[in-house]
Amino acid sequence: MFDIGFSELLLVGLVALIVLGPERLPGAVRTAGLWIGRIKRSFNAIKQQVEQEIGADEIRRQLHNEQILQLEREMNAMKQELISAGKLADPNAPAPEQPAPVAQPNSEAPAPAAPVTSAQTVLPLEPPAPATPATPATANQATNQDKPQP
Repeated sequence: MFDIGFSELLLVGLVALIVLGPERLPGAVRTAGLWIGRIKRSFNAIKQQVEQEIGADEIRRQLHNEQILQLEREMNAMKQELISAGKLADPNAPAPEQPAPVAQPNSEAPAPAAPVTSAQTVLPLEPPAPATPATPATANQATNQDKPQP
């Protein structure tokens, strides 16, 4: 940690022996050991508190996520109940096909087609009536209509 080698420790010990003397050196080492122990214990206590706080935050986050998941499950269950009761359209059901608008011969503009819902039924169109051969009288009338009359 501090990168102190054996020779450096020996030098510090020799200086302490010279400065403190042989009588006070054992008491000074004991006091230094007590202070170092207290500092280590306080660092370990702080470390444990930080780990507990981190763990508590993680637990709170996990509980919050579980609450969100539970709310989503309840919402989906309510949605399925509404779909089964017929009060809500099923988003997974295919969209009903709308028929093409049919031109009406007597009107000037075609009427917009109403959207087809599941409650409505679409009736098939009747086939056109077979054409009858034109008689000479009707053919003459048709040609007379094309000519301008005086």
